[in-house]
Amino acid sequence: MPSIRRILVAVKDPAARAQPAVQKAAQLAAGLGAKLELFHAICEPIFIDALAMTAKPLREVEDEWQARHLQRLEKLAARLRDSGLEVATSCDWDYPAFEAVVRRAQRSRSDLIVAERHATRHLAPWLLRFNDWELLRRSPVPVLLVKSGRRWQKPAVLAAVDPNHSFAKPAKLDAAIVKAATAVSAALGSKLHAVHAFVPDVIDVRHLDLDDPNLWVHIESRAAAHARRGFERAVASAVLPQARRHLVGRHPADAIPEVARRIKAGIVVMGAVSRSGLKRLVVGDTAERILDSLACDVLVVKPADFANRVPARSRGVQLIASPGLT
Repeated sequence: MPSIRRILVAVKDPAARAQPAVQKAAQLAAGLGAKLELFHAICEPIFIDALAMTAKPLREVEDEWQARHLQRLEKLAARLRDSGLEVATSCDWDYPAFEAVVRRAQRSRSDLIVAERHATRHLAPWLLRFNDWELLRRSPVPVLLVKSGRRWQKPAVLAAVDPNHSFAKPAKLDAAIVKAATAVSAALGSKLHAVHAFVPDVIDVRHLDLDDPNLWVHIESRAAAHARRGFERAVASAVLPQARRHLVGRHPADAIPEVARRIKAGIVVMGAVSRSGLKRLVVGDTAERILDSLACDVLVVKPADFANRVPARSRGVQLIASPGLT
């Protein structure tokens, strides 16, 4: 993962009173010395018959909407500039929202996207909605998904690594995860933790006595030793005391959220890969379960060779006929 010098904030609603994504992006920018860009994608469709009733050209209507949203973004930016941050604003007619954000990040050469989780009516309020999932799946740029509205106060940062690559993660992805987590924790003045969750039975048993009554004890012991060696290598670049290195012999989907809750993590940094063939847009079952289980903010890092499948050209305004007229 490259150094974070440009941060794109996907502002879901420029008129909203609470802007946790903007607030947290500003905290990161201040600590990293990064530039901010507040971006809003206008995804609302324009109904053809309603446009006709205004007696205005389409371009004029587009410009009015865009100017109104930019004015609101500028109000947000002005407060941040008063604190010494360098902040730009932008607003495009484009859809769907996740594609618009990726396109803007690519054009502005952003190193990080910060986006607020869309509200949901699920019983579990942290469950993700379609736009959130698609942004995480499609973006080649790292995405910090803000799931909690609480302001960061030196939050614990948890780097989730998989040095044994049990779930088909590229070897270099762990280094990118640790680098990103280290940068974020330093920027926020917080403590860095790391976790490696492993499944005890995934080892080479060729040299074990299969008739040994204590076979499972030996399997667990050997698996733990193997996992620890890989874990130590993965976090070697981080200044990390043993007390903040969490090696857990459980499935990652269970272990990572549990460790995050125990250390009261404010941010979990994890990696995700795309799949080929029919599953090319899927982050991965394990990653998806973890993302939905975490109530804290999540920074998702992709491999350097992650393929960007979002078209470069904006879609512009979406013109549709009003319901009942088709």
